[in-house]
Amino acid sequence: MNLSRLDLNLVVALRALLDERNVTRAGERIGLSQPAMSAALSRLRRHFGDELLARTGNSYELTPLGAALRDRSASACDLLERLFSSQADFDPAAETREFTLLASDYGAAVFGSALARAMHQEAPGVRLTFQHPAPSVTENTATVLSTVDGLLMPHGVIDGFPLVDLYQDRWLCLVADDHPDVGHELTLDDLARLPWAVYQRPYDAPVARQLSMLGISPRVEVSVQTFQLLPYMVEGTRRIAMIQERLARRAVRSAGVRVLPCPFEAVPVRQGMWWHPVHAQDAAHIWLRRKAAEVGTSLAETP
Repeated sequence: MNLSRLDLNLVVALRALLDERNVTRAGERIGLSQPAMSAALSRLRRHFGDELLARTGNSYELTPLGAALRDRSASACDLLERLFSSQADFDPAAETREFTLLASDYGAAVFGSALARAMHQEAPGVRLTFQHPAPSVTENTATVLSTVDGLLMPHGVIDGFPLVDLYQDRWLCLVADDHPDVGHELTLDDLARLPWAVYQRPYDAPVARQLSMLGISPRVEVSVQTFQLLPYMVEGTRRIAMIQERLARRAVRSAGVRVLPCPFEAVPVRQGMWWHPVHAQDAAHIWLRRKAAEVGTSLAETP
């Protein structure tokens, strides 16, 4: 496909048409008249050799190709917006900018909060937005990264993209402070026989993989989508959970839990911020990467 022969305005029209499923509303959304939008739809239909929008009664439904193109067109528009908003110079004290980072609640709570504090005085016009990564992040990493400014993720999940190394953390175990079966230390037998509360997103929780290497299949009673819920799922029960040390420190202040060392050599968490090469020469993003590295170093020096 020769991009020089394409009218990239059709990408914007395609996204609006597939989102709205209505020519008039799509035109209003992007500032085109109804005839102009109809002409854009005709050009798109010729290009793809597909109706894209098929009339059903008084409304339109997406064809299978139209449905497949909906998310792709949204990603393409986001990428184009980021590409053409790139800056040659960036003064954090004077300019406005929004950075979007994908992160688990652990990444946002530990690194994100530290980054937000560092930006508070230096970059008052900068806004940080944290979003939970979708499960597709490991399957369509390039597409996902192209539409955001960074992905906070431990090493060992994705590769092949540039990153900023941030800090290291270690896994600890949580039990209720009044657990009837656990004393001052846990054993491998405890991990095998007691029930568990776990974080349910496998790409961001290598705990299950580590236990499986020990021949242990945890008996899961509760699974949650945030690490910070784990202490409350352990409190007042016989359950065990594994949680990062930097979150564990906060957990003991807010829930009735105890923190114990793991009874095996758990592989540490090496947290990084992964980003798409499209941002390589953007001055604002270069500043973000430098600031992230500074904050990561500061966290790494904090025991």
